[in-house]
Amino acid sequence: HAWLWLGLSGLVGFTIGDLCLFRAFVVVGARVSMLLMTLVPVLTAAAGYLVMGEVLSRQELVGMALTIAGVSTVVSERRANADGLLQRLPASGILLGLAGAAGQAVGLVLSKYGMGAYNAFAATHIRVLVGCAGFALVFTLTGWWPRVRPALADRRAMTSTGIGAVFGPFLGVSLSLLAVQHTEAGVAATLMALAPVLIIPVSVLLFRERVAWPTVAGAAVAVCGSALMFL
Repeated sequence: HAWLWLGLSGLVGFTIGDLCLFRAFVVVGARVSMLLMTLVPVLTAAAGYLVMGEVLSRQELVGMALTIAGVSTVVSERRANADGLLQRLPASGILLGLAGAAGQAVGLVLSKYGMGAYNAFAATHIRVLVGCAGFALVFTLTGWWPRVRPALADRRAMTSTGIGAVFGPFLGVSLSLLAVQHTEAGVAATLMALAPVLIIPVSVLLFRERVAWPTVAGAAVAVCGSALMFL
């Protein structure tokens, strides 16, 4: 049971979801991609209801809405003419971003369904193993293997990717599975969507970036929405 559903989760979440998300970064940029990823909590809550019958309380739904609104404000900052800009973006990029969000949401719910009380780090191991097999199949079908050697030779890129793999697929994903074990998948996904908010203090302290007031207000709304879900 664990291998079947966690393996399927690895294919949907890692192979399909991450591949589409990273491609969306290239096509439409990180900011628009992250804006589309704010749909993950909503999609996760819907998938959780369909797969496991999870129902969120009214207070949790209000908290989720506030959090998503706050995160959307943060990631959409600096795009004054958002409607006009989105009309000029490639439709393929928007579809890739939506596919990435759907992959993340469905993968998370499948993980919770397949994991049960199973160890979250072992569950992540299964997901990564099957996800790697999925990427190998994609590389074989698309003929991308010749691109691997130049990538491995780029020490700077491999170092950054390696560090990101420790904090992302290892620690981040394992802790996210721990989260879904102890609360509804939609609530856990909403808290995970706070990444653009949590990065603001780092940007200010380390990179001396100036943060606009709408961003600060959006971050405050997102934090309040998160707190509301646990009052």
